[in-house]
Amino acid sequence: MRTEQIQYKVNGNNMLGYVAYSDNDNSPLVLIAHTWAGKDSFVHDRADDLAKLGYTAMAVDMYGEGRVGADAAENESLMTPLVSNRDELKDRIQGALEAGRKLEGVNPAKVAAIGYCFGGLVVLDLVRSGADVNGVVSFHGLLMPSEISNDGVKSKVLVLHGERDPMVPLEMVDEFQKEMTAASIDWQLHSYGGTYHAFTNPDANDPTLGTQYNEDADKRSWSSMLNFFNEIFA
Repeated sequence: MRTEQIQYKVNGNNMLGYVAYSDNDNSPLVLIAHTWAGKDSFVHDRADDLAKLGYTAMAVDMYGEGRVGADAAENESLMTPLVSNRDELKDRIQGALEAGRKLEGVNPAKVAAIGYCFGGLVVLDLVRSGADVNGVVSFHGLLMPSEISNDGVKSKVLVLHGERDPMVPLEMVDEFQKEMTAASIDWQLHSYGGTYHAFTNPDANDPTLGTQYNEDADKRSWSSMLNFFNEIFA
């Protein structure tokens, strides 16, 4: 395995991706969309984990210049403009996809995207944009709806959700499921009982935000993702 930082442009913005390369040629590509905090060590570590399993993994930069928030207030200030402008959000993840497909040793016909929290919204919007990827996985992602491309949807969807997530109430889950079904998307949602937001991140515990690490849900969700990969890359 080897790693490097790469630069790519989206709408004039300089983006800094982190790539962990598999030792295999013609390996599937997995894009990783970060939390509201930015492209930090958490997503870098997930890229490393995936490369060791035979995937080439690219942690994408949604904010530009590799910006990472210093606290919750700065995280929100970085995320909000993209949540408020979903067309720009879709452009940025599509730009990352284009850059990722050009990476050395990648099979451009085998591509998935995973995302955490804000990044879950990002990869779901990649699906909504009509991008030609095999599948996406949202870990405790935001499930707000957005426009779906007139060209249709080409991806399967796996949502891994904490049943107690205060940022994604049951009403939002229900509306999301209706949205996916109405668009004839091949989707599934796993809801982990007694589990809060950010359940995959040991450093994300913050009762005021409703975030809490859950080791069981973390392990189960990672296994579910790998099973999903086995299906979509078969």
